[in-house]
Amino acid sequence: MENLLHGMRRYVSPVFLALLVASFILWYIAKLSYTYTTEQTVRVSVDDQPFEVTCVVEGVGTNLFGYRVYMNKRLRIPLSELKTHPSQEEGHEGKLVIDPQSLQDALAPRFSDIKIISIKDIPEIDQPQTKS
Repeated sequence: MENLLHGMRRYVSPVFLALLVASFILWYIAKLSYTYTTEQTVRVSVDDQPFEVTCVVEGVGTNLFGYRVYMNKRLRIPLSELKTHPSQEEGHEGKLVIDPQSLQDALAPRFSDIKIISIKDIPEIDQPQTKS
């Protein structure tokens, strides 16, 4: 291994390697200024019921990169902001189905610089208990 490194050092200049790394970093930064469409997992909490939903989002690469790296908090959405209906599936009594468009409309203002195009597979949530 040491012979390989010594042999490479003889043929490849450290300055060349430094410039190669710098050019890669600058190329990557330049590519981040383009608009991309990708899938983003969003952590949501509806009336203290946490779940994750996959969204198709569009935005500038720097914004998408920032959300992917730094977005680790759960977005809280009150149930009153969403359109829901009871689940019709057998064995899912007491569950609510969230309308995808209403969830998309609720998430959109929370992502100011990213456009949410669609939402995939929203899990059913428990119906809130009525207080007597």
